[in-house]
Amino acid sequence: MISEESKVRFAREVAKYPADQKQSAVMACLAIAQQELGYVSEDAERSIADYLGMPVMAVHEVTSFYNMYNQRPVGKFKLNVCTNLPCQLREGVSTLKYLEKKLGVSIGETTSDGLFTLQQSECLGACADSPVLLVNDRSMCSFMTADKLDQLVDALRALGDKE
Repeated sequence: MISEESKVRFAREVAKYPADQKQSAVMACLAIAQQELGYVSEDAERSIADYLGMPVMAVHEVTSFYNMYNQRPVGKFKLNVCTNLPCQLREGVSTLKYLEKKLGVSIGETTSDGLFTLQQSECLGACADSPVLLVNDRSMCSFMTADKLDQLVDALRALGDKE
């Protein structure tokens, strides 16, 4: 399931910690597995647990706690919209509703073309810039008006169509 190349990367992460604390690399190993597979499957969790010498449930607890780990396949572009209280007070929920309507999906769903998965998110740490969303757990988008959302979706759709 997990490639040898990924296991080499696991080893580099584990080497950053004392030998008796290799479980500290669990988040890095989950990220590596997700980069390879697109999501963290139950098999990947088992492989990581075996590799780090920890219970599978302990790995799953990490996977399920953080929304940056996909527990099932997602679209090419995962859009996490912050709906925590500060963002709610500054149109975070309306931003999420706007994207649901624009993309034709509900929270947690993927568009039929496989391009977009829409998720709500807890605090993204950019309250002053709300409403905010995170694209593919990497790119923060701030002050997201309807026009900016339209531009973002159109640009991402054009990228997805090229590949």
